[in-house]
Amino acid sequence: MGKGPGLYSDIGKKARDLLYKDYQTDHKFTITTYSPTGVAITSSGSKKGDFFVADVNTQLKNKNITTDIKVDTNSNLFTTITVDEPVPGLKTILNFRVPDQRSGKLEIQYLHDYAGISTSVGLTANPIVSFSGVLGTNSLALGTDVSFDSKTGTFTKYNAGLSFINSDLIAALTLNDKGDTLSASYYQPTKPLTNTFIGAEVTHSFSTNMNTITVGTQHQLDPLTTVKARMNNFGKASALIQHEWRPKSIFTLSGELDTKSVDKSPKFGLALALKP
Repeated sequence: MGKGPGLYSDIGKKARDLLYKDYQTDHKFTITTYSPTGVAITSSGSKKGDFFVADVNTQLKNKNITTDIKVDTNSNLFTTITVDEPVPGLKTILNFRVPDQRSGKLEIQYLHDYAGISTSVGLTANPIVSFSGVLGTNSLALGTDVSFDSKTGTFTKYNAGLSFINSDLIAALTLNDKGDTLSASYYQPTKPLTNTFIGAEVTHSFSTNMNTITVGTQHQLDPLTTVKARMNNFGKASALIQHEWRPKSIFTLSGELDTKSVDKSPKFGLALALKP
């Protein structure tokens, strides 16, 4: 565990990654190459049904400044400039999209032993201003995440979260969607030597009075192969196997089955990430 409570996005992240990360029913291919000067070029393509989308991302690093430039199949140009720790604990992020002149946003993050703050403002005449803050330690933290639209004078987002962490478990409680969704998550290592973890998330929607319960597990078959599985109370069962067949190059095969509609065919997804 690192020092400090981290950012608001870190609340419940371990359980979310266990239950949702790397699961997919699409086909995705990613390849990263490096130039002699250290420029990283990542090309990726995804097939979603009958649609194919692709993008090319170029990353340049110069001391503590990282510049990412991405072009997608719709001719959109995304640029992100990150300045890491001009002073200890501080990170500045500027991103914008061309041709959307209203997409510019400046974000500042600050990490402290007892606080984590992230604030962003849109670079427009009537910007959306966002703020998230967490107070506590690396064991117990309380945070909030809000966004305010200065054009309409209304809050577009207000969330709150609480996390508890020790060596045996990580638990989190969050209130999202303007107070409409309450989520509780749980993450626990059971066999550290084989990276075996279990996790669960229970979400209640006050507007629909519906509960969603998702449980999952992860186990490392060998140093290069990991399997994961999850299931929710609606009968959706998913599993994946991930293998690092060479250093930094990962092959992932995942599938999803609706156990309450066995007449439907299972869905399968494939992801291949190649790095030299």
